[in-house]
Amino acid sequence: MTLERVVVINDTSVAQGGTAVLALKSVRQLAASGVPVTFVCGDDGKPVEGAETTVSLGHRSLLEMSRGEALRKGIFNDRAREMLARWIEDYDTPGTVYHLHAWSQILSPAIFAALRPVAPRVVVHCHDFFIVCPNGVFMDFGRDDVCSRKPMGAGCLLAGCDKRSRLQKAWRVARHIRMRTAFDQRLDWGAVAMSHPAMAPFLLSGGIPEQRLVELRNPATPYCAERVRAEDNAGVLYVGRVEIEKGVRRLARATAEIGVPLTVVGDGAVRGELEQAFPAVEFLGWMNPEEIGAIARRFRALAMPSRMRETFGLVAAEASASGLPVIVSDMALIADEVEARGLGWKYRANEEADLLRVLAALRDTPASEIRAISERGHSGSAALALTPDVWGHALLGLYERLLARIA
Repeated sequence: MTLERVVVINDTSVAQGGTAVLALKSVRQLAASGVPVTFVCGDDGKPVEGAETTVSLGHRSLLEMSRGEALRKGIFNDRAREMLARWIEDYDTPGTVYHLHAWSQILSPAIFAALRPVAPRVVVHCHDFFIVCPNGVFMDFGRDDVCSRKPMGAGCLLAGCDKRSRLQKAWRVARHIRMRTAFDQRLDWGAVAMSHPAMAPFLLSGGIPEQRLVELRNPATPYCAERVRAEDNAGVLYVGRVEIEKGVRRLARATAEIGVPLTVVGDGAVRGELEQAFPAVEFLGWMNPEEIGAIARRFRALAMPSRMRETFGLVAAEASASGLPVIVSDMALIADEVEARGLGWKYRANEEADLLRVLAALRDTPASEIRAISERGHSGSAALALTPDVWGHALLGLYERLLARIA
């Protein structure tokens, strides 16, 4: 069976957050390979480079809706199901593959219901753990610790692990039940793509069959082509959502104590609070990759201080490829590779003293050693991620295998 078209599906059409960036990047890579692409999204459908057509729902994210509307549409957005089901009925062909990225903020579990008739040609891409864990990150926010409970087991159902409230946890459980029903593992779904092989135990614990799992490492494009001369700099860069679980508050506190300048690129719920508490920290809001590239040469390292499980760590891979040493918590699945490949430092996420240790190491390491780390990352010899071209070929190979299996 020949690949005729790929339908890329994502909550949003705007490149804010790693998942959206990758979904949009896949459209460009596939189009460059001559594959027709349709982009399906839940928002109002900004123009997507490389997509022949865009199908948009025109809805806002759950956080922008009224409470009642969010409760209802978040569990099952009928309009999302109708939109995609209608497209499939009108345009599907035996050589069309569907690649689902993010669905939890707009499209809801309804998108799985629409995909059931074409299940063998569907790739579900796990940028998080929402297909197995109600809160998506295997973290118990109530205890401020990682979670090792069996997803949807008795301990999980009774745990007050949501970062907002027990009522929110109950809603997430209800949504998860609808998702499990729609994403019924008794159907012959095509593949569940993992950005890192260490995701497998978590997905298996939630009932995803092992034979369905496929490793598909993320691609990373350096922020800038020229190597960042990290050895000449002192500052630390953070790129990402400004939320408690991302560890930004702890990073701001630690950099202030150790005397290392910090710049934050991104936005989120606690940005205003942190700006008040840490006036010396530079907050720049969201920036596109080109803008980040323009400021990257100011920094000695990038920090990814997540306190929740990170399925990969795209910003760390992009920074390393630019020549920035990286500091990552052990919540990132790439943390061991960062340390083993000599690309930076890892530390224990819930031990602030350990973060202080690696920040001091960054500050005090001789310039020659910082330069060696920088050159190692920039050269690509110890890369954490695939190049975009290799990733594009991997996508095509995956799609072709799915079609060959059902031919």
